[in-house]
Amino acid sequence: MPRVKPQQKTAERIFHPLSRKAGQLERETLRKAKLAAQVAKRGKKKTIQADRYAFFLHALPPDIESLSLADLHELIREVWLTRHDLALEEEQASRRRGRPKSTKEDKLEEAKRRDAEEYATGLELPDLTDARTVRLFRQWDGSDVNYLSILRLIRVSGTHPDVIHVARVGRDKPAGTSDRQPSGDGEMEVDKEEALRVSRPGSTMLSMDEIPV
Repeated sequence: MPRVKPQQKTAERIFHPLSRKAGQLERETLRKAKLAAQVAKRGKKKTIQADRYAFFLHALPPDIESLSLADLHELIREVWLTRHDLALEEEQASRRRGRPKSTKEDKLEEAKRRDAEEYATGLELPDLTDARTVRLFRQWDGSDVNYLSILRLIRVSGTHPDVIHVARVGRDKPAGTSDRQPSGDGEMEVDKEEALRVSRPGSTMLSMDEIPV
């Protein structure tokens, strides 16, 4: 039988820690680590965004074309900002007197604080006062974050409840698709940070008991 030669291991090159090559390798490693961290951060941000939008999608009453601005603020105050209240009350009730707060209770209180601060300074979400955006929003499957790029986004705040800031007009096609074509629906092009005073006739005045959570 022919003899099989054992495979020879390639010796790993070791560079002097102060050499130029070692410095290049270190910079390349750091660059890759930063890129990986940025990708992970973007992915986490998109997941948080998708979870938030899915909440508002399920909170929308099924039989309306759009919300009035007053109803949108009511939805935020009565449903979005209170979504942790039940879990927080249960956590507080289970804590024995004199015992420190649990980690879960601390996190719930921190989440409520962040939500309140964000609403005071400006909460970004799909424009639920716009019928076209609501119609497109209802077609979302709840998971495809690229689809969200076609939605018109606004920022509203509890500090200035009569003002809508347009954060993004919305694409004609979802992100990742090519051959963009004009939408032909006559949608107004606005500046990214333009503040619009809203005066939409006909409030829908919905009961918060009818909103699914």
